[in-house]
Amino acid sequence: MLGLKLPTDPRWANIAESNLEVILTDHAWCEQKAVTNALHIIIQNPEFDDLVAAMMEIAKEELEHFQLVHEIILKRGYTFGREEKDDYVGELFKFMRRGDGHAMSRVDRLLFAAVIEARSCERFKVLSDNINDEELAKFYRGLMESEAGHYTTFLKFAKKYNDGIDVDQRWKEWLAHEARVIANYGKTEKMHG
Repeated sequence: MLGLKLPTDPRWANIAESNLEVILTDHAWCEQKAVTNALHIIIQNPEFDDLVAAMMEIAKEELEHFQLVHEIILKRGYTFGREEKDDYVGELFKFMRRGDGHAMSRVDRLLFAAVIEARSCERFKVLSDNINDEELAKFYRGLMESEAGHYTTFLKFAKKYNDGIDVDQRWKEWLAHEARVIANYGKTEKMHG
């Protein structure tokens, strides 16, 4: 369904579960970055009313997810830590085409968001299927469904506002690149780590 070329090893869930305070803090910051990304898309594309409306909805949902994760952190007596660099997202960001015109920048920003949402959705499924913490397993199952909706929304708008760009071909390139990047991760208690 998600098109990802390299699945997450289910054992990553055990690594994540070994330090829930770290994975939850990292997850909260990922949600905040998703809000920022949706707002960036709005700022860069105000002429597309339906895209703006969809990004506002995604930003609201991601902010709600941030709040939910933050509440879990506090409820469990954990400390909400500082944001740390997300090398996975950084490597994906470098793959985005910039300087090839506004349409290419728009399409690539949407595909960048789609691939991150796809991987997050897949990671939430791995967590929900493999951790022993029943509360978090249920929580991540619910988030998985939401992230899948975001993934399809980003792809839909990349195809709708493509200005002649072969989005299917570019999506294949994104998926191949993401597989090369994610092959180096899955060894730490980070959402994409």
